[in-house]
Amino acid sequence: MERAIFASGCFWGTEYYFQKAQGVISTTVGYVGGRVSNPSYREVCSGTTGHAEATEVFYDPEKTDFETLARLFFETHDPTHLNRQGPDIGTQYRSGVFYFNEEQKEITEKLISLLEGKGMKIATEVTKATEFYTAENYHQDYYKNNGSSPYCHFFTKRF
Repeated sequence: MERAIFASGCFWGTEYYFQKAQGVISTTVGYVGGRVSNPSYREVCSGTTGHAEATEVFYDPEKTDFETLARLFFETHDPTHLNRQGPDIGTQYRSGVFYFNEEQKEITEKLISLLEGKGMKIATEVTKATEFYTAENYHQDYYKNNGSSPYCHFFTKRF
């Protein structure tokens, strides 16, 4: 089992797409990249903790790989938007890949270069993973539990 963390706006929509991806074992929404230990949703939404809403993905490397998941990440949000997705605005909604090793970093940078080669100005940050804090229970499996679909995430073929 391997681990990846992606931030692409509201974590509900990010989780929605990764839950449907082949080879994904589990997803958890939460907060990463900030200065406060164990922040609450309210604190993160205040914009003062430095965290991004993110989705932690555990996957089976025999069924998928980091590059496949990273491509899905770039194709299910607008990576050109700085600190926002759809109507959600703030640093907590930034686009980011929080990598665990050099391979994840290099793959992410390669994909960014491919997109920039197509004329896109990518705002996605590529940052070494820090402590991931699980969000409150009512945020987990949000679209599964509420029977709706993402309002600010959409699939756009980019590769």
